[in-house]
Amino acid sequence: MNNYEIVIGLEVHAQLLTATKMFCGCRTAFGAAPNTQTCPVCQGMPGSLPVINRRAIEFGIMTALAIGCRVNGLSRFARKHYYFPDMPKNYQISQYEEPLAEHGRLAIEASGSIREIGIQRVHLEEDAGKLLHEGALETAQSSSVDFNRAGVPLMEIVSKPDLRSPEEAAAYLKAMRALLVYLRVCDGNMEEGSLRCDANISLRPRGQTEYGTKVEIKNMNSFRNVRDALEYEIRRQTRALEASERISQETRLWDPDRAVTVSMRSKEFAHDYRYFPEPDLPPLDLQPAWVDEMRVRLPELPVARRARFQSAYGLSAYEALILTQGRGLADYFEDAARESGKPKRVANWVLNELLRELPADDDRAVAACPIPPGNLVGLLRLMDDGTISGKIAKDVFEKMYRSGETAQAIVSREGLTQVADEDALGAAVDAVLAEHAKVVDDYKAGKKAALGFLVGQVMKATLGKANPALVNRLLVEKLPKV
Repeated sequence: MNNYEIVIGLEVHAQLLTATKMFCGCRTAFGAAPNTQTCPVCQGMPGSLPVINRRAIEFGIMTALAIGCRVNGLSRFARKHYYFPDMPKNYQISQYEEPLAEHGRLAIEASGSIREIGIQRVHLEEDAGKLLHEGALETAQSSSVDFNRAGVPLMEIVSKPDLRSPEEAAAYLKAMRALLVYLRVCDGNMEEGSLRCDANISLRPRGQTEYGTKVEIKNMNSFRNVRDALEYEIRRQTRALEASERISQETRLWDPDRAVTVSMRSKEFAHDYRYFPEPDLPPLDLQPAWVDEMRVRLPELPVARRARFQSAYGLSAYEALILTQGRGLADYFEDAARESGKPKRVANWVLNELLRELPADDDRAVAACPIPPGNLVGLLRLMDDGTISGKIAKDVFEKMYRSGETAQAIVSREGLTQVADEDALGAAVDAVLAEHAKVVDDYKAGKKAALGFLVGQVMKATLGKANPALVNRLLVEKLPKV
């Protein structure tokens, strides 16, 4: 590999979170019974006319602005002709010469360094249907087609060929997915196909400026698959070049079971699709006022929010990074931090306790969290005023998550209030000292760890309800007198 430079570009296809399809009023909900979310428009019936989904245009503009693209004042839809069983019209309404936006960038972190990857274009189109095969594709006796997905708004984001390794490609895809989910324009579910990725890869001798022959890889539905498919393709092309074999411009499929890419078809050129302007749709005239309105509606982006979390709340870079993996989680933390006035403490509980129960980047899971920010603050206040100990607080947290109750309700019902009565704790301390005479001798001999053991025994005897600070003080006072 020292003889060749790797050149990679990614095409990310993101289904937009609109309620209806790109050019008709059919629903876009995932999982509906096959062919129940269709109409003459998305099935390409003669005489039906498409109407542009305004919300999809807004999502496209927001994404373009978030990655620094120039939003084109005039863009146009075109017909892209190809013949697949899941394409009811035998053409796809897409964009070609006049896309929605161009010339952006996305920062990624790979191999310990940060790089900016160029974005060539952002354009909108309609998705195809879905083929359902009986068994494996190669041996299927029959196939069915579900047109529910046909016409779903799809945003394609095409990178420039700036990526130089499979690791960078995976990092780029992770960063793009995180941004789209944060903007709430796509749910990012790669298993369900709402976020898909095609990779273009070529090799060229080091020092050569001209690109090598490009191969496109499809059928990658995870970050690992993207990395593994590219690594395999690099090895395959390297062997071919070393053997003076010709690299064919083609589309290949990734087979994760065999961990190989297999040839699918020769790669088409743009003229093979016979693009021409869509005659049933007017050009998109995006007035500057509309673009400015979308700019105002953009949320604070993750990079800026991470920096603010560090400066305003004193968080570490790692803490700020995790807390901004999802917009819902960042909002949750910030609501709790403002109410409590103790952001570091809130961050610790969110990172160490809450994220044990739910994923950081799933806004729906965070929104449905049975412990709203105010209830978490209520738990922390019970610790601050000495009502419960830290150990009991963790147990209460788990019960809050399972039941949805407040901390105060659980503590009151189960009698978990911390014991801070000096006489009552003094008796418990005396009993522990009498039971562990050898540990007392160890402490007097200078083994300070013995104190921690004795504290633990008192806490155990009081079922974790004793005030730890008071237990420590009583032990230190009583030990020399034993």
